[in-house]
Amino acid sequence: MKSLRPYLMPIAMVVGGVFHYFFGKFTYLTPYMIFVMLMLTYCNMEMKQVKFSIAHCILLGVQLVGSIFIYLFLSPLNESLAQGLLICALVPTGTAAAVVTGMLGGNVASLTAYSLLCNLAIAFAAPIVFSYIGVNTVMPFWKSVWMIAEHVGFLLLVPFVLSWLLSEYLPKIASFIGSYSSLAFYIWIAGILIISGRIVDFVLSQQIQNLWLEITIAIATFVLCVLQFVVGRRIGRSFNDTVASGQGLAQKNTILAIWMAQLYLNPIASIAPGAYVISQNIVNSFQIWRSRQSAR
Repeated sequence: MKSLRPYLMPIAMVVGGVFHYFFGKFTYLTPYMIFVMLMLTYCNMEMKQVKFSIAHCILLGVQLVGSIFIYLFLSPLNESLAQGLLICALVPTGTAAAVVTGMLGGNVASLTAYSLLCNLAIAFAAPIVFSYIGVNTVMPFWKSVWMIAEHVGFLLLVPFVLSWLLSEYLPKIASFIGSYSSLAFYIWIAGILIISGRIVDFVLSQQIQNLWLEITIAIATFVLCVLQFVVGRRIGRSFNDTVASGQGLAQKNTILAIWMAQLYLNPIASIAPGAYVISQNIVNSFQIWRSRQSAR
C-alpha cells in the first residue's frame, strides 16, 4: 500500500472532482478530520525529542512575514487574489508532509519539529491576520480575534495540549493513539476527496465573468507553490536540512487552508488553496519520481 501513496493524491483529486456532487456534501466533516489528523501526529511524537533549530525560526519568519508582504503587494491589484495567496503562504505545514519527507530521504524529526512550531504560531497569528483582512473587519478588533480564535486557534492548539497531557499522564493511551499515526495520511486523502468536490461545486457556481480571475489565481498559486519549495530548500541547504525545510515551508495543510478561506475570506479566494492542492501534488510527484530515478 505504501508504494501506492504517491498516486493516491492525484487520484483523490480526480475522483473528488468528478463526483463533486456527492463528496461536496461532507464539507462539514473538515474540522473534525483536521483535529484527528493532528492528534494522531502529535501522539506519535516524543515531545522530549523535538528540537527546534535556527533554520526553523528562519522558515517561520519567512512564512509569517512573506504572507503579509504578498497580501500588501497584491491587494491594490485584486483583493481576492491577495487573500488567496496570503492563505497559501500563511497556512501551516500539512500533516502528510512527514510522509513525503520520508519518501524523499529527508529528516522527518526536523520536519515534525517545524510542523509543531508552525501550527502553534499560526494558531495565534491567524486570528489577528483575519481580523484585519477577513470578513470580520467590521467587528471590534478583540471580538473578531476571539471569534476566529475559537475556530482556528482552538482547532490547532487543543490537539497539541491533549496529546501533551496524554503523553505526560496517560502514556499508554498516547502510545496507542500514536500507533495509528499512519491513518493521518489516509484521512488526508479522504479530505482531498471532500475538498476537491467542494471546490468544483464552487467553481461551477460562479458566473463566467470570474473565469479569468480564477485562472489568474490558479497560475499565481502554482508560482507561489514552486517558489516556497525553492526558498525552503535553499534555506535548509545551509543547515544540511534541505528536504525537510522545503517540505515544511511549501507542503501546506490545504484542507485547513480551504476551510479558513471559505469561513473568513472572500469566497473566490478559496480557489487559491484549492489550486494549491494540485500544485503541491504536482511538485511532490515530480520530487518523488526524480528521487527514485536517482536511486536507480
